[in-house]
Amino acid sequence: MSPVSPAARALQRRAHDLIPGGCHTYAKGDDQFPENAPPFFVRGEGCHVWDLDGNRYIEYGMGCRAVGLGHAYAPVLDAVRDALSLGTNFTRPHVIEVEAAEAFLEIVPGAEMVKFCKNGSDATTAAIKLARAATGRDLVALCGDHPFFSVDDWFIGTTPIDAGIPQSVKAQSLTFRYNDLASLRALFDAHPGEIAAVILEPAKYDAPGDGFLHKAQALCRERGAVYILDEMIAGFRYHNGGGQTLYGIEPDLSTFGKAMANGFSLSALAGKRELMELGGLRHDTERVFLLSTTHGAETHALAAFLAVAKIYQDEPVCETMADRGDLLRAGIEAAAKQRGLIEFVPIFGPGCNLVFGACGPDGQSDQAYRSLLIQELTKRGVFGPSLVISYSHSERDVEDTVAAFEGALDVYARALEDGVERHLVGQPSRVVYRKFN
Repeated sequence: MSPVSPAARALQRRAHDLIPGGCHTYAKGDDQFPENAPPFFVRGEGCHVWDLDGNRYIEYGMGCRAVGLGHAYAPVLDAVRDALSLGTNFTRPHVIEVEAAEAFLEIVPGAEMVKFCKNGSDATTAAIKLARAATGRDLVALCGDHPFFSVDDWFIGTTPIDAGIPQSVKAQSLTFRYNDLASLRALFDAHPGEIAAVILEPAKYDAPGDGFLHKAQALCRERGAVYILDEMIAGFRYHNGGGQTLYGIEPDLSTFGKAMANGFSLSALAGKRELMELGGLRHDTERVFLLSTTHGAETHALAAFLAVAKIYQDEPVCETMADRGDLLRAGIEAAAKQRGLIEFVPIFGPGCNLVFGACGPDGQSDQAYRSLLIQELTKRGVFGPSLVISYSHSERDVEDTVAAFEGALDVYARALEDGVERHLVGQPSRVVYRKFN
């Protein structure tokens, strides 16, 4: 890989002059990557991306998990081009909105109605509002082990970056632990008749144990709270119909996004009719201003979703991602074990949604060692802030990634012996949720 050019560095500085943080998603910020990370990508094809200096990488993370099939996936682009030629936005609904709703509800059989929007935060915040309207309660219980639910105050107020959020708002959000029913029950006991909704991902890196999802749902029904599953990641990755289909549970409400349109901006709030219809016109109770987004049903994004849905129906997308991810895990773990690093670079999650840990000599998670690992992978043509795979990653790509890890782990082992500062160029990356820069 050629080093970052002066031109790329100049554009990087220019970005910070124009855009707070230099980008539009915190996970893509310069503080999340080592010094040699490419400041910009200019093109993607399948699982490969090219930076401003012409370097090609095997990419993992795939647009923060938004690209499941692969970059510039031809059938999706063809569908989008066809839709664009007819116009993208109108003053009345387009017929594709009904077609997309029918296709979505066929994929997610437990849902009875769906409303489309543009990002995950739109959908999750709408779900919370709907739950509050239906129950007449204010408090929300969210899973503290799941890292992100919304840019809105009800969630961000639970993180260290809570500047600008009133204490009265922060007090309305409570947290519990995943796979810990007692921690959720304790919230209900401490706030009887006050919790409107429980929201969590069906799974993150750990699968639900001992019937946790079903027991949490039963607790919600017993205490009168709305049960919400956030399927932003699990949907179109763990299973076509999300974790709810994989684990056999029907939530009251669920939210989808990310890979459902292979990178095009589209998300969805879905759920039971008696709840969803509160945001509609066919009732005589108090109106709920649920979702009203000018761009929520842009025709090209819905066309992208329809193309994605057909591909998932016709081809083994989720199964392939799982298999390739399992192959990747096995190769990396074998390389780590051979070097005595299996406890220092653990691999978490199912094959379709892998991430790696990075520990220092004390066995604790360490940002400097994480940065070193990403730095060394980048040198070897793998851009891997995670190991999140796509349908386009071939067995050869997996083999090349394992080879890159072998070289990176050799450096990692030396750093454990003589200090990470002797090998890491520049400052370590930082966690997003921190109080100060």
